[in-house]
Amino acid sequence: MPPTTLPAHPSALPEKTFDWPLCYEAQKLLGGYVDAFVRLNPFAGRLASRMRTETGTEFFEWVDHLVLGRAQADALRRVGLVEEAVEVPAGTTVFWHPRAMLPRVLLRDGASSAGEAPALLAIRPESLADFIAAHDLDARIEGMIGARLRRALISEYNDTTLIAVERLGYRGYVVREPTPEFQRGVLRARELWHTRKRDFPRDAEGVAQAFGRLDEVLAVVDRDAACELFFAEERVLWEARNRAAQIQKRRQDRLGLGWGNHDHHTFRSSREHFADLMRFFAQLGFHKRERYYAGAEAGWGAQISEQPVAGIVTFADVDLMPDETQIDFSTQRLPPAPQLGTVGLWCGLHGDSFLQAGMHHLEARFDFALLRDQLAEAGVITMKPFSDFAFLRQAFTEGERWTVRPTRVARLRDAGLITPAQAEGFLRDGAIGSHLENLQRQGGFKGFNQKSVSVIISATDPRKVQAGH
Repeated sequence: MPPTTLPAHPSALPEKTFDWPLCYEAQKLLGGYVDAFVRLNPFAGRLASRMRTETGTEFFEWVDHLVLGRAQADALRRVGLVEEAVEVPAGTTVFWHPRAMLPRVLLRDGASSAGEAPALLAIRPESLADFIAAHDLDARIEGMIGARLRRALISEYNDTTLIAVERLGYRGYVVREPTPEFQRGVLRARELWHTRKRDFPRDAEGVAQAFGRLDEVLAVVDRDAACELFFAEERVLWEARNRAAQIQKRRQDRLGLGWGNHDHHTFRSSREHFADLMRFFAQLGFHKRERYYAGAEAGWGAQISEQPVAGIVTFADVDLMPDETQIDFSTQRLPPAPQLGTVGLWCGLHGDSFLQAGMHHLEARFDFALLRDQLAEAGVITMKPFSDFAFLRQAFTEGERWTVRPTRVARLRDAGLITPAQAEGFLRDGAIGSHLENLQRQGGFKGFNQKSVSVIISATDPRKVQAGH
């Protein structure tokens, strides 16, 4: 049988403990190990160079884990890494930083000594087969399709070993062949998510159908695999409707990387169904992280959640009224509002992310300035950064303009939620639908900046974009 998920992963931190630190010493230590490896392993060196020049990404962001000798334990502890209780081969200890976004480190006897490069380094593309094919490698994949962990030897040189791994809702390090039953379950779950009907006359019907489909998926795979497979399909839908995403995905696919550098997935929700979205995520194994109450300031709120085993983060937005900034809107169903903020109008025009519209944007990790310049050469314009700190830089590509259904426009106009002139403009010009977000983190920082998010939400309000069009 496939390995089961640990019931209480240490990353399930209690709410209101999310004052994320800057861990520059930890990043410097691990970055030094990675740099030493890249210098010694020619394949890794060439790949790192191509990642920068062809995709605008840093090799470090693709590292799943690295292997060091036990002599490095004290150095790891000094910068905040601790032992992690996951499934490992005998004689192996895993270290991770529970409050930073950094690769894991495996310690093994005799693997390396102080000052040396890691004995082994693993990168994590989205698809192992795609990576091998893109580089024309004669590499055998260990672990059949459906295995929770699959890996392949990529390069051995100068006493260094580069491997690539693929994960399916699994945080451990043991390759175990899947049972035929689980393999069939994975194929069935993919098909169920891929064929989920999203557009119904009443959104409540779509929500009910989504939960029914979730029950079907959970009958054939566990929640961690279900989560991994669900978000893979959400990325496919988003990418199909965003030109910047298509251009960048092609660039990353030329190296067989896919969207393995995803940072978080952003869903916009109507007030009516925000609590449903949160309940759906909870059933996929998400734990709540930060909750932003920006209602009085900018008319929105957000719940950030993390699935610790699949390593997926969601940022879910909703309109909030000024007097709702102190309620738990992630569980309390919100009543209809007399006006629409940016998020509510987007959902009114296009549908909820959970249903018709798909994600508002995917945020992935890049070299911020490098990607901006490379996309500009490909004809993709990047908006002004809304976070521009040493530890966090963020910017949207220009929004993809989507056609809006006349029935949706008429419903909003007749309810007095948009003006006749705005309605005419949306029918004529469409409305901004989605973006790709360029993000760069430093110091392992895994948080967000509420004021910066308020700025970009306000700047992308369809009414403002329409007025300036």
